[in-house]
Amino acid sequence: MNETPKPAPKKLLDQYSDNIRLKQYSYRTEKTYTHWVREYILFHNKRHPREMGVAEINQFITHLVVDRKASASTQNQAISAILFLYRNTLNIELDQSSLGFIRPKRGKRVPNVLSVQEVRGVISSMAGPYKLMAQIMYGSGLRLMECLRLRVKDIDFENHRILVYDGKGGDDRVTMLPDSLLAPLREHLARAKALHQHDLTAGFGSVLMPFALDKKYPTAHKQWIWQFIFPAGTLFTDPQTGITRRHHIHETALQKAIRAAAKIAKIEKRVTPHTFRHSFATHLLQNGYDIRTVQELLGHKDVKTTMIYTHVLQRGGLAVKSPLDS
Repeated sequence: MNETPKPAPKKLLDQYSDNIRLKQYSYRTEKTYTHWVREYILFHNKRHPREMGVAEINQFITHLVVDRKASASTQNQAISAILFLYRNTLNIELDQSSLGFIRPKRGKRVPNVLSVQEVRGVISSMAGPYKLMAQIMYGSGLRLMECLRLRVKDIDFENHRILVYDGKGGDDRVTMLPDSLLAPLREHLARAKALHQHDLTAGFGSVLMPFALDKKYPTAHKQWIWQFIFPAGTLFTDPQTGITRRHHIHETALQKAIRAAAKIAKIEKRVTPHTFRHSFATHLLQNGYDIRTVQELLGHKDVKTTMIYTHVLQRGGLAVKSPLDS
């Protein structure tokens, strides 16, 4: 009697990816973590991590710091990725007290902020969905990926609200939907809905569902309310499932559009999508809104994070007047 052959064991990096997905980390985190584990293995001439330990980790992190001049955030990413490998995939508990590095802390950075006139100059130099996304980031304080991941159901026209689900740190929050965006957003959604209907007619129309909700609601992935507000111009094949879907616009497309608009507007500052969020917070504080209110709108867990914007107010956090102007 022929026995059914056993499936070949998964490769280490495939096991690693599975464990990341079990923890419900984002796909971006999965790609970043996998990259650093691969770099760690290649640095040690493809030795299996089970054969390595604290000494080899120390060597790799030292290489990042000394040879590659990696930033604090990059170092922390690499450290987290490798520790996740040992703890969650290899089931090896490392003696972290023997690790020769201390997780670096990022220094305080004063955010880059535009004036109201500069914001209007950049936005007026944009067009199409990119202009609307910039308006939402400035008008509602959204992060880049929070804006791109907005779904139809997240817009509450009745109460002029945007519901941000699974923001940074996994938290949900509510922020305002500017009155001036009600009509442009409705017009944009009408075009997006027509595109979705076209996809459905062509046998597609599926969207990636968060937190495996497609198992709980098997038909929801084709429903209009779950579609991304800013759909990509082309379909793509999901690398995790092999299903052809329409994802949201890629973040690099919006970043390029903003850089180009800032150049047209002759803004002599570094302008990124996050600059609009920084400007949103600063301008609210300049207009006299309470810092706790701004903290809630931004989704900061600690008011200390929000306090950074007091450093870029027109006269500093305490409205101090320079002695030169006395």
